[in-house]
Amino acid sequence: MSSLIDESGAALAHRIRKEREARGWSLAELAGRSGLSKAMLSNVERAAASPTAGTLVRIASAFGLTLSGLIARAEQDGGQLLRAADQPTWRDPDTGYIRRHVSPQSDVPTDLVHVTLPAGKSVAFPVSSYTFVRHYIWLIEGRLDFIEGETTHRLFPGDCLKLGAPADCTYHAPGPGDAVYLVVVMRQ
Repeated sequence: MSSLIDESGAALAHRIRKEREARGWSLAELAGRSGLSKAMLSNVERAAASPTAGTLVRIASAFGLTLSGLIARAEQDGGQLLRAADQPTWRDPDTGYIRRHVSPQSDVPTDLVHVTLPAGKSVAFPVSSYTFVRHYIWLIEGRLDFIEGETTHRLFPGDCLKLGAPADCTYHAPGPGDAVYLVVVMRQ
């Protein structure tokens, strides 16, 4: 499997630097737009730090991308068929959360992301992750509590949730097993 899970994260680090430079931004400008420190961004761009999901979401949002889009740009070549072995995969160093971008790169503004969230773990995303996109979550196995603003949705295998207006959101796998789900992200 093609992977960003490796120790270096070089492909992702390179993509972030390339996205910043393509916009003509300094590290200070990206820091201001993402709310992250210049030191953190420098470490990420040099692959000296393994960014968390929250950090990557802030960087992607600053670029006007989704997390899925940023990860896909780091490893995909294009083409109609994206073999399972070539699907970009990323692991959050804090939670063990694994996301695999399963849809080929295209002009269609939709991404399919397969996620495994370990039992007992949570991952939170700020409202900026849900601005200008629509999300659907389809739970494949396990249990998932999805907290959308003030509302908690308890999902069981086969359940599909369409997210409402943008809000801070948290995915939580209450267990006993991992939560495995598909996220469909449609850019507006």
